[in-house]
Amino acid sequence: MMTAELAERTVLPPGTPLDQLVEAVRRPLSGHVELVEAGGQRIVLPDEVFEVLRLAVLAMASGQAVTIAPHHQTLTTQEVADLLGVSRPTVVRLLERGEIPFEQPGRHRRVLLRDVLLYQERRQHQQRSSLDRLVEISEEADLYEVTAEPHKTR
Repeated sequence: MMTAELAERTVLPPGTPLDQLVEAVRRPLSGHVELVEAGGQRIVLPDEVFEVLRLAVLAMASGQAVTIAPHHQTLTTQEVADLLGVSRPTVVRLLERGEIPFEQPGRHRRVLLRDVLLYQERRQHQQRSSLDRLVEISEEADLYEVTAEPHKTR
């Protein structure tokens, strides 16, 4: 495979409806999925490849562009901010605190996509754990049993 083929690539949704594809990728899998070439040759798609295809089809069907990027892809701090949904200064603080590894070969910081995805996964896990703990505390305090009195109108 050539290096240019492994670069980040964004694809806009097609101008034609994807209804049949959406229906196909939403069906539960029973067995394997095959790609059929024009000459009739069949290629079995690994589950991971089908999952990428499924997600891409669903995103494009809802009008979203899709970006495919290899995990060794490096990102700018602005690209990291866009991916995480935070400001660029917030990303810089995360980098400086060591929460996401980065390299700074010159003036600009570069961050590996895989490191951003690992941070995002850790953050989501921490958020879920915190919410679980809040529910636990509420249950221990019987807060789920307390109800407000209905508002009386005059």
